[in-house]
Amino acid sequence: MKLIIAIFLGVLGIYCAVGVLFGFYFIFFGAEKIDPFMKETKKGVRLLLFPGIVATWPFLIKNVVNPKTK
Repeated sequence: MKLIIAIFLGVLGIYCAVGVLFGFYFIFFGAEKIDPFMKETKKGVRLLLFPGIVATWPFLIKNVVNPKTK
């Protein structure tokens, strides 16, 4: 049981670490690729979005890599 918990916490730690790295990239560069209005937002607003970006980075990464162009 301890091994399962250790593996789970290791995977969760890696997920969060990748999420934090992606979050910093997304806040400063990636958000503008998806939403052009993000260029006008203040850094404080972007920092409020940071926890959500860290938690949902797998869903956001595909939009940053392949943004929908109109």
